Amino acid sequence: MIARAASPDHGVAELHTIVSIWAHPDDETYLAGGVMAAARANGQRVVCVSATAGERGTPDPATWPPERLGALRRAEAAAAMAVLGIDDHRFLGLPDGELDHHDVRGRDLIGRLIDDVRPDTILTFGPDGVTFHPDHIAVHRWATAAWELRGRPGRLLYAASSTEHLARFGELYERWGIYMSEERPTGARPDELAVHLTIGGPHLDRKLAALAAMPSQTGDAMSTLDPEIYAASITEESFVDASTVGPG
Repeated sequence: MIARAASPDHGVAELHTIVSIWAHPDDETYLAGGVMAAARANGQRVVCVSATAGERGTPDPATWPPERLGALRRAEAAAAMAVLGIDDHRFLGLPDGELDHHDVRGRDLIGRLIDDVRPDTILTFGPDGVTFHPDHIAVHRWATAAWELRGRPGRLLYAASSTEHLARFGELYERWGIYMSEERPTGARPDELAVHLTIGGPHLDRKLAALAAMPSQTGDAMSTLDPEIYAASITEESFVDASTVGPG
């Protein structure tokens, strides 16, 4: 297990070349921004992938129709990636909110990505998609299937909240309304975590700056939540090894 570290560069070097695969711009920054930034600071190759542009991620589609919001979120993602030091961010161009209907295409695109980059580590969603978002769960399926079809090259790591984190922030997440089903994550015990980073100091400042570069998705939370509580809620980045997780 990679130990907790206020400076996340310790242990991240063990991940070597990373492919980080997510559904929408901002998923990667919330769930793996610290890991990716630390890897880039180490000189490691990091390829970040968004299946969609998140073009339907708004409660106000009249003001923000998909074409307009998609363009904005691509620009926001570019700004966030610059903060994190990521210079290879790719979009798969699949439709936001409809990934359930694109399993073959999504699996094939991720498979080609694995063949091209040959990563030592793949970071992505676990079976619960963290928030039970159908798009997140679809990306989990694709990445897992592509990895399995290729004989499990490298390590596949699933984002997972720790039990400690959920005990501390579960009520906040309920108020925030992040879950998209009646199900709730159970969390991973400390001994189940393959990567568990607690980010502080300038590393946390960098992650906060990257999130602030995506105001269409983070602005409401950052403006309404207590800044210390918001910051505390994003300090942890945890992953479990897919080889230890049952089918999901």
